[in-house]
Amino acid sequence: NLQPWRFVVVTEPERKRRLREAAEAEEREFYAHRASAEWLGMIAPIGTDWHKPFLEIAPVVIVVFEVHQGPRTPKPYYVKESVGIAVGLLIAALHHAGLATLVHTPSPMRFLNEVCERPAEERPYLVMPVGYPAAGVRVPDLTRKPLTEVLVRR
Repeated sequence: NLQPWRFVVVTEPERKRRLREAAEAEEREFYAHRASAEWLGMIAPIGTDWHKPFLEIAPVVIVVFEVHQGPRTPKPYYVKESVGIAVGLLIAALHHAGLATLVHTPSPMRFLNEVCERPAEERPYLVMPVGYPAAGVRVPDLTRKPLTEVLVRR
């Protein structure tokens, strides 16, 4: 029960601006030079690109960090699994409260340590803008796999 996560709640407009600028810089480089054509083709239906205005528009941005062993933290086990479960529960709770969110994973993410003033033993996991859905927002028309493709009974 080491709870190897840190949720940094960002509400200050200046810090959200810095976060957006740094994320967009990384994303521009990623989309232009590091993303494969296959990957870009996979995300094309979603309509995403390097522009991330939601990081500044959302009233709250939650930056989630994995907490690894450091001067003030013990060695954790099952870090990614634990953080993934915690984030999943947070997303479900936010949706249950009527709030909208999405997960954003800029690549690479180390700039988040500086923007959020976090120590080196905390490693960025993902970013979640949170707020009420904007009027007229377009949600991509995505379909899920049928249950028969994701559930195996034995």
